[in-house]
Amino acid sequence: MGPNEKYLSAMSQPDVEFKAGLAVGELRYTHCHQCGRATFYPRVVCPACGSANVELRPSEGNGVVYSSSAITSRDADPYSVTLVDLPEGFRMLSSVQGIRAEDVTIGMAVRLSFDTDANGDPRAVFVPEVEK
Repeated sequence: MGPNEKYLSAMSQPDVEFKAGLAVGELRYTHCHQCGRATFYPRVVCPACGSANVELRPSEGNGVVYSSSAITSRDADPYSVTLVDLPEGFRMLSSVQGIRAEDVTIGMAVRLSFDTDANGDPRAVFVPEVEK
C-alpha cells in the first residue's frame, strides 16, 4: 500500500478521526493542500476547491470569540453558545466555560479545553485565556 492509500483510508471517516482526536486532547480540522483552506468540521473533500488532497491537522487551540449568546432556561444555569475564530483559519461553534455566560465578550481570547457531553464522550470547549 502506498502512502496515499493509507492516507485516503484514514480520511474515509473524518468523523471517527475527529472523535479519536478529542479522546487524546486534540481538536482536528481539515487542511487542503490544493488551496490552503482550513475547514471545520473535518471533511474528505475541500468545500472551497473540491480537492481530495486534504489532511487532518491538530489546532493549536487558541482562539478569539467572534460571537456569543447566553442561553437561559428555568431549570438550569445559563450557558454560552459561542463562535470562536481559530488562527488556522476556521470558525467553530462551541461554548466558553469557567465564567458566567453573560460575561463572554466579542474579541475575548480563549483557549481550548475539553469537557464531556451527556453520553460521557469528550467535546471541545473553550475557557478564557489567562492574561500574563
